[in-house]
Amino acid sequence: MQRRDVLKQLSALAVASGMALPALAATGTEPVSPPQPTEVKGKVEVLEFFHYGCPHCKAFDPLLDMWVKKLPSDVAFMRVPVTWGNPQLAGLAKLHLTLEATGDLARLHGQVFDAVQVEKQPLHTEAGAQEWAVKHGIDAKKFADAYRSFNVSVRLKRIEEIGRNYKVQGVPTLAVDGKNFTSGSIAGSHEAALKVADQLIAKARAEQGRK
Repeated sequence: MQRRDVLKQLSALAVASGMALPALAATGTEPVSPPQPTEVKGKVEVLEFFHYGCPHCKAFDPLLDMWVKKLPSDVAFMRVPVTWGNPQLAGLAKLHLTLEATGDLARLHGQVFDAVQVEKQPLHTEAGAQEWAVKHGIDAKKFADAYRSFNVSVRLKRIEEIGRNYKVQGVPTLAVDGKNFTSGSIAGSHEAALKVADQLIAKARAEQGRK
């Protein structure tokens, strides 16, 4: 899903379709320009750029989840919710980081997609997010404390910075080791993107002197 499409139709928080990213069909990948430093040293870093209002991200997530579970220990994976300077996307990103802080992200991540896209719940607001979280078993004070915490505020600024530095224009997109992008739009399908990511991980391992 392209950034411009999201910003045009964000009031629905679920854009039905988007323009494809420029494709390099021969390789299924595009360079990150300029290459970005990774945050986890000694490992191959894989980032997924996404947002909860994106139907393509929702469709990709189960495949990605199975793939992540099979990654070797020297690969560090992190989801990076994009905000593109939009308050609603920032609110959804803040919910993601809050669930991470409370330890509930793994349990509820997939359900956030349904709440936003199917149930049309206002999870981009603090009140809406807290009401939903409480219904899903999180203590109200624990959630509020995390949502308003300095740590979540700092993390939100950091992921916004990462999105800007990578110049992400469409989601879902994977970035491998700060050097290459792949996605369903670039590689041809979600499944193909994961195969390309495997190849990029192997390449990064070789560059780092590991097999």
